[in-house]
Amino acid sequence: MSGGTGGDGVSPVPREARPWQGRRAGVVTRLAAAALDAAVVGLVLLAGYFGLAAVMFMVDPRGFELPHAGLFLSLTSAFVVAFCYLALAWSVSGRSYGGLVLGLRVQRHDGRPLGLVLAVLRSAACVVLPVGLLWVAISRHRCSLQDLLLGTRVVYDWQPRGVHRPNGDR
Repeated sequence: MSGGTGGDGVSPVPREARPWQGRRAGVVTRLAAAALDAAVVGLVLLAGYFGLAAVMFMVDPRGFELPHAGLFLSLTSAFVVAFCYLALAWSVSGRSYGGLVLGLRVQRHDGRPLGLVLAVLRSAACVVLPVGLLWVAISRHRCSLQDLLLGTRVVYDWQPRGVHRPNGDR
């Protein structure tokens, strides 16, 4: 097999995906990744809820009742978990679980990794204004409002971290 990325001659990029490598991702792919990320956040919240219920049961098994979280606490917990999840994922690898599954990476406009500060700012912007993602559908450069505000972009990238990536859409 030819067209590799190193001396071994084998590319981690699927043959069908090679023409898209490095190009900016569209709204459908980004929405699908966001849906997967929302599912991850939901699972973390459920695990936390049932963990709390288990602790409450161990403390007082006879008087046990399922915890009642109000709307404010539930929404605050969801925002905090989503913020931490996205900030950590983007600062470490440039991709969340949804991005990994769909072959997306978040990076600076010049192709460099986000770093911690920019990942935290982007995470906050995405959690506070998730509807900003829809701007990708009308943007000529496939940018969300968060991308425009912070100078970031989301590209198709199936390469593992640290592997030389072609210039693509830079």
